[in-house]
Amino acid sequence: MTRILVIGGGIAGTATALALHKAGLDVTVHEAHPDTAADIGAFLTLASNGMRALAQLDASDVVTALGWPLRSMRVLDGQGAQLAHVPLGEADDALLRYRCLRRGELHAALQAEALRRGIRLSHGARLMSVENGPDEVTAHFADGSAATGDLLIGADGLGSTVRRLIAPGTEPVYAGQSVFYGYTRSAPESHPEDTPAADGTGHITMVRGSTAAFGYAVSPAGETYWFARVGGDAVPAHDLARPVPARWREQLVAILSKDATPAAGIVAASTDDIMATNATEIPPGTPWRSGRALLIGDAAHAASPATGQGASMALEDAVVLAKSLRDAPDLDSALSLYEACRRPRVDHNITASGEISRGTRTPPRPAGSPPPQPPPQRPGDDTLAAQLDWNTDLRTTTDNTD
Repeated sequence: MTRILVIGGGIAGTATALALHKAGLDVTVHEAHPDTAADIGAFLTLASNGMRALAQLDASDVVTALGWPLRSMRVLDGQGAQLAHVPLGEADDALLRYRCLRRGELHAALQAEALRRGIRLSHGARLMSVENGPDEVTAHFADGSAATGDLLIGADGLGSTVRRLIAPGTEPVYAGQSVFYGYTRSAPESHPEDTPAADGTGHITMVRGSTAAFGYAVSPAGETYWFARVGGDAVPAHDLARPVPARWREQLVAILSKDATPAAGIVAASTDDIMATNATEIPPGTPWRSGRALLIGDAAHAASPATGQGASMALEDAVVLAKSLRDAPDLDSALSLYEACRRPRVDHNITASGEISRGTRTPPRPAGSPPPQPPPQRPGDDTLAAQLDWNTDLRTTTDNTD
């Protein structure tokens, strides 16, 4: 098996193409968007596990040229009192530190690196149907063209066409929160600990408000990146299609002003670059594969953003899938190996993140109680380094050794 079709040129699809190319496979990315214009989008944090996956793709330098590293996290209550200040991930390893950056910048950087390595990216290729045969799979596109390969990978995100074709009836569901993102260069004076250190490393502050969860980080250039997760009804589709940032800002300031934290002031100082989305998830247990077609990333296991693991999980997918195809003796064994490695971990993330968004996890901390403890390990944390290590046979890291 050598010919791989990747549907979707976002973070998951492009990272997967980098991994498959490193494994010696012939890969082409088919992206529906007509050009390479990057989604400017919201900011994100790449966790240490995501940074570890990038290192195995030989893409660390590409990403560490963007954004800035985060060493620690402060947690505040609704009165602005500090509950905790803890290291983030593998903070002592400069290569694996959390990183804060804009989603569009990451997307563009990975695409540029794929092109530099000679990977083919076909733009304006909107998938219409998949012909799944015993020996090959064919993708048919809206312009009448077609492409045939040994495996088709659906990395086309939350609204995945591939998922609709191979797992009809599976739809994303609202996870109970609307999420807003924004930026400002004129935020009110923040806590001294929020200012990045002389070496450029910074902190992220999480606010456990009475009516919303809020987080922010200050870049070395003095720009404050923030998000707010608000429970209740989803943002209407017509507002998402035609954004109303001024109204969102007004509504958020009213909500956040109920607490004595920096959140309301940060949002009030923000421009009209405020973005909104609804926390959405794919129910655990959704089928990932049909014949020679496989779903990865958000197309397979989108979770609400509460755990901040979406991009990092997609990067893990890329490395583990490429190693599965490299190390297993045939396609069916490879896809079984991949699913055995990935499903417990991503299903746990969907559940944990959904519980946070729905308010059924991490109840408010009573006054005088001990500080919050670090979250329990996710399934696979103990074997992740070995699974991602490019020089390790993936079959030795799991009980599934078919």
